[in-house]
Order: sequence, then C-alpha cells, then structure tokens
Amino acid sequence: MPQQKTTSRLILRRPTEDDVTSVFAIYGDPATNRYNPAGPLADRYQAKSMLDRWLQHWAEQGFGQWAIVSQDSPDRVIGFGGITLYGYNEIERINLGYRFAVSAWGNGYATELARAALEYGFVELDQPQVYAVVRPAHQASINVLEKIGMRRIDELDDVPGQAPSLVYQATRTADVRQGRD
Repeated sequence: MPQQKTTSRLILRRPTEDDVTSVFAIYGDPATNRYNPAGPLADRYQAKSMLDRWLQHWAEQGFGQWAIVSQDSPDRVIGFGGITLYGYNEIERINLGYRFAVSAWGNGYATELARAALEYGFVELDQPQVYAVVRPAHQASINVLEKIGMRRIDELDDVPGQAPSLVYQATRTADVRQGRD
C-alpha cells in the first residue's frame, strides 16, 4: 500500500515518531476539540500514546491516519486524517476521520482530504462502504461529509449521557471501482 498520497494542494503521508509535537498541538488545542466530548489531550504523553496507536494501525493494516501537510509548506503538519478501522460499538468499520489545526480552517482542506480518503478507501482498499461519525452539533464537518457525497444513515449512542453521534456512509460506485471518480 502506498504510504503517501497527494492531492492538488496537500501531501498525505504516513505519520512518524517525529510528529508527536504536531499531534499534541492539534489534538491538545481546545478549539479543535470543541465537539469532542473527551476534550483536548492533556499532555505530550497522551499525544505519544495516540500516535503509537496510529503507527500500530499502519503496521498491522498497511493504512491509517495520515499526517497532512500543504505542498507549499511540506515541513508543517496542518492536520491528521484518513481511513482507519474504527469500532462502532461492537461493529468494526472502515472510518473516515480528520482533525485540522485552527490555522488551516476555512481553506477547503478538510473537503480535499475527505475526497482523497474516500477514493483511497474505495480504490486502494477495495471497500464497498466507508463510514464517518460526527457529533450532531458539528455543522462544519457535517457539511464536508455531505459535500463529498456521504449520506446520514444512522445514529450511534457512543457517548454516555450525550446526544448520539450521527453516522454517515458512502457506497462505492462502479465508476469509483474503475478509478473514475
């Protein structure tokens, strides 16, 4: 499996141990966790633990979360995202997810990454469906998922004491299977 993918403006690469500072900067920022019931990461130890889980997923599955950089600034990570196996309570699904630094918001990067990840899931991983979970108040992410053609199909009671998350799905078409998005 390719460990790097490019879009018109982004480079999506396998993360490395050196990305721990960027993981903490993005996942430790309260603004990027506004809709995350768990809240921001508290310290670099939590960031290292998260990064280690991502690297283990790559080692076991051959795919996973990418470190996202712009082609204009390839040394600065602006986000993390991609396709992973994710537990929907007892069901494991191919899941699209992402998180971007506040400085990257409003540039269409989430949509660009999401389209690339969806194509990757269908073409490279040969998956019939790709799923995504989003908190019901996170309208910006809902907009991204709908813009790339995902449809809301269900709810997931994944956060005790809070409104269920929304489950989105995209289904591979014959055109995507043949690499003609």
